[in-house]
Amino acid sequence: MENWAQKVERLLKQQIELYGDEEVLARQSLQELLNSSLKGESSEDWRQSENLFIMNDRISSCLQCPLGYTRKSFVFGNGKGDADILVIGEAPGEEEDRQGFVFVGRAGELLDKILAAINLRRQDIYIANVLKCRPPQNRDPQLTEIAACLPYLHKQIELINPAFILCLGRIAAQTVLQTTTSLEKLRGQAYPFMNASVIVTYHPAALLRFPQYKRATWEDVKLLRKLYDEWLTQKSMNHGR
Repeated sequence: MENWAQKVERLLKQQIELYGDEEVLARQSLQELLNSSLKGESSEDWRQSENLFIMNDRISSCLQCPLGYTRKSFVFGNGKGDADILVIGEAPGEEEDRQGFVFVGRAGELLDKILAAINLRRQDIYIANVLKCRPPQNRDPQLTEIAACLPYLHKQIELINPAFILCLGRIAAQTVLQTTTSLEKLRGQAYPFMNASVIVTYHPAALLRFPQYKRATWEDVKLLRKLYDEWLTQKSMNHGR
């Protein structure tokens, strides 16, 4: 069994492989990054949080990476705390940072339409991001930022215990699955992770820029709905025994 330090170090190495953040590594050694991620370890108690509300309260003042000093809001996530489906995006955008809620604005409106197309509503699911704070100018998350936030995401998954995870976009998919495989190649099947089945598709913000991805996204969410219906049927049968 990995201890916490070993787990963070492994995740850091995987993120280096994923993103090749040479600029960050030039400034800080892996051990320094590890030490930064473990700062305050002895005094933190968020890992013992019994539910999402307690966890949010305990981590909402997080300053484990520089984004904590530039954010307007700590965007934890919203939705049903024991949802069967968890949707994971990349990071808060400008409007999310301003309001403190996930997926608002045009991308949020499109996500609502995508969910409605497979008979799901926001109140049926939980939505979170890999990062809880907005990167400046909505740039891609950096290695150190993902390393700081990923344990939070894993704890959210543990508390929600979803049957399915829908990753929106390349960064969410590659971070959750710890792979360098492209989004295009990851699509079309489910992957096991923390007792859940992971399905990946395009981020709604990408669909706003590249409408040609909408057909592929429709196929992805139809797969989610199909697998979810099969899971619900099996669950009902098991309860009937």
